[in-house]
Amino acid sequence: MGTSKHIMHKELGQIHIDMERAAEVADDAHKQTGQQNKRGVKLCRRSGILILINAKFVSGLVAIVIAACVLNFQRAVVLLVISLVTIFFLVWDWMMECYGDRVWEELYPIRNLLSRHCFWMRWIIYVLLLVAVVCWLALDTAQQGTRQLVSFFGLLLLIFLMLLFSKHPFRWCWQTLLCGIGLQFIFGLLILRTTYGSGALQWLGNQVEAFLSFTDVGSKFVFGNTYTDHFFVFKVMPILVFLSSAISILFHIGFMPWLICKIGFLMQVTMATSPTESMAAAGNLFLGHTDSPLLIRPYISQLTHSEIHAVMTGGFASISGTILGAFIFFGVDATHLVTATLMSAPASLAIAKIFWPETETSSVTTSKDIKIEEGRSKNMLEAASHGASCAVGLVTNIVANLIAFMALLAFFDAALSWLGGMLNCPQLSFSLIFSYLFMPLTFMMGVSWEDSFIVSELIGIKTFLNEFVAYEMLSELIRKRKEGGPEYVDNVKQYISVHSETIATYALCGFSNFASLGMSIGALSTMAPDRRTDIASCGLRALIAGTVSCFMTACIAGMLYIPDLQCPYLLSTQLGNTSVTSSSQLITCCTQLYNSVTVYEPWNVTVGGGFSQSSLQHCCTLTLPTHFNCSLVL
Repeated sequence: MGTSKHIMHKELGQIHIDMERAAEVADDAHKQTGQQNKRGVKLCRRSGILILINAKFVSGLVAIVIAACVLNFQRAVVLLVISLVTIFFLVWDWMMECYGDRVWEELYPIRNLLSRHCFWMRWIIYVLLLVAVVCWLALDTAQQGTRQLVSFFGLLLLIFLMLLFSKHPFRWCWQTLLCGIGLQFIFGLLILRTTYGSGALQWLGNQVEAFLSFTDVGSKFVFGNTYTDHFFVFKVMPILVFLSSAISILFHIGFMPWLICKIGFLMQVTMATSPTESMAAAGNLFLGHTDSPLLIRPYISQLTHSEIHAVMTGGFASISGTILGAFIFFGVDATHLVTATLMSAPASLAIAKIFWPETETSSVTTSKDIKIEEGRSKNMLEAASHGASCAVGLVTNIVANLIAFMALLAFFDAALSWLGGMLNCPQLSFSLIFSYLFMPLTFMMGVSWEDSFIVSELIGIKTFLNEFVAYEMLSELIRKRKEGGPEYVDNVKQYISVHSETIATYALCGFSNFASLGMSIGALSTMAPDRRTDIASCGLRALIAGTVSCFMTACIAGMLYIPDLQCPYLLSTQLGNTSVTSSSQLITCCTQLYNSVTVYEPWNVTVGGGFSQSSLQHCCTLTLPTHFNCSLVL
């Protein structure tokens, strides 16, 4: 009996303790609920304040745009277009976030129908596009000459070589290849052949040049009024600091990650590539080959071999925004540099995925699974300062490498000349070897025969030394052409044609050289030490693929670019021949010449525009003008 009472007391005591504990847990839960409610109220108040601030900010911007359009619509067109494009993408993001899943479910019947007939529909589209390109090329060749055909066959040759030496033959994804080349062709066609496209990019190039010119204010303050006496160090290199600071600010405010995600998603959908390699390729439009992998740093250890190869190829096939600004100040055309950068992103993926096809399963399959790291700065001033500080190492690295490479190039040339002198060939040099090594590929890109040796030399220097050295030499050729000096001095060509300059600009637009190969392997190995062996094994193939991607872009530029006729030079050389055949170019130039003629009196005819009196006389024998009598000059 006593034992049973003792057990009952013990159980009652335990129940009492459990009840107290339950009461304490309930009190704690009540307190946590109260704290959560308070936090929710604070968050609601904070979000309401942010919405109110954003609404006032947007209202103010709309009022500014409307006022600017009312005062001068022509002047405010650019501001209006930027505002409308920004509003469109913001609304699109909001709709996709709120209703994207529902729309995707509603489209299930259409998606199911397309998936059942996807194979045949895809190949029908490919065949139709191929027929359209061939027909366009035939008609265009009939109008412009056979120059486009050489570039077209050069493009086919490069693709054939990549397919022939593929890591896994017959495992290629045709969608990636055809869509990549298609995107290249569309970008080139819109920019190089349409008035609106070329005008828009020319405007963008002018704005970029105007934006970069603000660097002069800081350079003048730091280095003094004579800073232009040391053009490269005190005028070109500060551009890297300025652009690095600006890009860091864009990362801090979230614009750059947003833009990269949009471009990467476009390539992922059209080219059937994985989200990681698509985002890295999009990042290469703005960042360097060692910086763009930082966007996907958490996923590098999980990448397949083909994805590692694609990431490295994208870095070799493009240049960063900061380096692009330096090349513009060299005197290279900004429009072609921006176009080459845009076209290189799809080209790098297309070549990378046929040179090393995917045979594994990617760990990241949808763009929702990947998150791009944004800037870690706490405010905009810190972001600007951090970007400028990061550029110091880049500037130092470029200057040091240029000093070393230029000295090595001079040493190699002297050594080869000394060796060649032993064999009665003192003109032997590093440049001469490059000229013969890359000349067949350069000619197949569409460069004229007389210019192919010079462009081959530039490509060889860029591949084995540095792209800065190659672009500096190209800018010197551009300067000599614009000065209008003699084309040949002691049988040595002093400059190349505008068309050859353009193809060279596209072919050189990339980090594909052996110095960058070491830097890329080192950077990726630091981010993923466990994949060091795999990264190193992909390096050389990625370098070749990146180089070929640049050459493909140059071939498409050779197909599409039509240089402005240098009519004074053309007429002076063509019309001086004994047998002159009429052509569309000669007729166009003669018409331009006629428009430059001013008739003051019947015996006083003045020719302008750089044309000569003899060219006018020869043109009158080919075609008769409408606004004056040719007998006055014959």
